[in-house]
Amino acid sequence: MTPRVQLRLLLPLILFVSACTAQKPSIDRPAAVAGAFYPGTRPELESMLGDLFARAVPPGNLKDVVAIIVPHAGYVYSGVVAASGYNAVDRSRTYDNVFIIGPSHTVGFEGASVYTAGNFQTPLGTVEVNRQLGDELIKKSRLFSDRRDAHATEHSVEVQVPFLQHMFGSRLRIVPIVVGANSPETCRGIAEVLLPYLNRRNLFVISSDFSHYPAYDDAVRVDRATADAILTNSPDNLIATMDQNERSGVPNLATSLCGWSAVLTLLYMTAGGTGHRYTKIQYKNSGDSPAGEKEKVVGYNAIAVSGVEEAPAQGSFIISPGERTTLLGIARRTVESYVAHGTVPDVGEATLTPVLRTKCGAFVTLNEHHQLRGCIGRFDAAEPLYRIVQLMAVAAATQDYRFNPVGPSEVSSLQIEISVLTPMRKISSIDEFQLGRQGIYMKKGNRSGTFLPQVAQETGWSLEEFLGHCAQDKAGIGWDGWKDAELFVYEAIVFGEPEG
Repeated sequence: MTPRVQLRLLLPLILFVSACTAQKPSIDRPAAVAGAFYPGTRPELESMLGDLFARAVPPGNLKDVVAIIVPHAGYVYSGVVAASGYNAVDRSRTYDNVFIIGPSHTVGFEGASVYTAGNFQTPLGTVEVNRQLGDELIKKSRLFSDRRDAHATEHSVEVQVPFLQHMFGSRLRIVPIVVGANSPETCRGIAEVLLPYLNRRNLFVISSDFSHYPAYDDAVRVDRATADAILTNSPDNLIATMDQNERSGVPNLATSLCGWSAVLTLLYMTAGGTGHRYTKIQYKNSGDSPAGEKEKVVGYNAIAVSGVEEAPAQGSFIISPGERTTLLGIARRTVESYVAHGTVPDVGEATLTPVLRTKCGAFVTLNEHHQLRGCIGRFDAAEPLYRIVQLMAVAAATQDYRFNPVGPSEVSSLQIEISVLTPMRKISSIDEFQLGRQGIYMKKGNRSGTFLPQVAQETGWSLEEFLGHCAQDKAGIGWDGWKDAELFVYEAIVFGEPEG
């Protein structure tokens, strides 16, 4: 047989094999919890979704929402809170992709499983899955896989799909991801792969319930602490708060955040305060539902993540002596109330000056007998200054992972200092940095850290020591890590309680 004849005989076989391998067979993922977590027929589901959105918190004025944290329990328990979270999203937008990230309840594994076998089905119809993008994620990192068993009966992703179908209809394309993680480092690695997609063209839906099974009042307290930690946009704060909740001895508390791996992944993407702010939309727990009970409940929060509003221009923001006294009083009353009762006092916003209601970042520092006792802050102009001071006062007293929570007997011996921050400015050379006058914020990959301006004054460090300690001790990027990190500077208006 001549080579030409052999080629003619082989050609059909080659073409047949090519045709078979070019197209990946589609295996749609059927609805697994329809009829259980939500209605199983289209008319019933449409009716229920309409009712949930009608009872939800109405759409607000948040701009450029890029992510939401919403619950994934049965709709009769958490549906109103979920709808409130979705109401924060502009439904007139057409997103390239909606990433739905939920924790694994059924399969134990380490990493992230992306469903790439086919599309997703619900009683409302079939939703397109961006299978090509899913394959790209798997190729980028060994943390990503396409194991179908992680999705087969998992509800955390599925229950979000009907809400999205109700909002976007045929304009919806999703990237379904189930996270199995036993360590923050896994979440950090997943975040590094997903970070390039966190932009205005995509929406991230983070699926998580909060506390599981404490009594109603205990759930309200634990869920507030967990949500406040998330609002600081700090993975470390969330980890410390979850650990504190676990050690608190709350009866029947199985977890304070069942989707912690998904939420922590989001925080690792947004941490640093240079581009995102967290806003709490609504809180309820299963005890608020007619179908629930008060003895053992599950908590639900809706939280939105959006772009930062422009902060006051540097040099134009002045805080009068009276306003400083007011802020310090707010911080002290907040610490006293939260440490003693777990509550944040109402300050009467209408009575405050416009300056105290201006949105800007701030740090709260607690000292005890001239020794640091806690210091936590936020850069972003997410909420009014007085509210940021309240949140950071609570965080400094209870969520600084370097210290045990402040006890009631310690409050009277604390001295409070507040640092109100000017907007950050990126610098191209360390020559632009003024030691002692400016604070430094450095970012390298998903790691970041900062020193306030007064750190240089308190320690007497040289420039190299200041930068080296910040890189090593705060950002975790090594002593010389600042040399190839992104650097930002800011100034702080610092004032504190008088000694004595």
